[in-house]
Amino acid sequence: MKILCAVAGAALLASPAWSFADTTVGCGQTIAVPLHTRETLRIDSRPAGLTIVGTDAEMLRVTCTADDADGAQLISMRLRETAGVADLAITGDYGAHGDLKIRVEVPRRTSLQVLMKAGEVDVDEVKGNKDIELAAGQITVRGVHPGDYKQVDASVDIGEVNAPAWGADKGGFFRSFTRNTADGEYVLSAHVMTGQIDLLGSSETAE
Repeated sequence: MKILCAVAGAALLASPAWSFADTTVGCGQTIAVPLHTRETLRIDSRPAGLTIVGTDAEMLRVTCTADDADGAQLISMRLRETAGVADLAITGDYGAHGDLKIRVEVPRRTSLQVLMKAGEVDVDEVKGNKDIELAAGQITVRGVHPGDYKQVDASVDIGEVNAPAWGADKGGFFRSFTRNTADGEYVLSAHVMTGQIDLLGSSETAE
């Protein structure tokens, strides 16, 4: 009985203190729900320009804009809680190219898991673990402090990995950059099949 109580107590402590209802809105509307520091946000998005910004508020705020108003009506943003993780799915058949913009604001210390087929993923001043997968396009992580990470793994099948914070700049086929250190708290993993990865300090810009 003591073991069962201990397990139940551990499970309760491991579960998130926040909770929200399953929410679905269209592009042009806003999702705004509480999200505590150090929680995990998982994003599965159709091709778009995806910007993720760290803020001091314990809130998750998602907005969507598009040049094509009719096409934007086909875009759906669904947020739900799955096994203690905030799951954001962005779906829909949007024919116009390059002008669908998704902005996600999260607490500064949030772990991210991002999966997208094509487009641009731009992460700005977000601490926490990061796992970003993109088939074609560009991943940019800004505000990188090398001392924050115990493990970094960035790779492209065709393209360039630019990590000036670590003094690395590699282009061509099957390029990768890895770094493991005893210090640091977080893990950063980024992969693009065809495109570019930029890991930038606060004052650095993409080449």
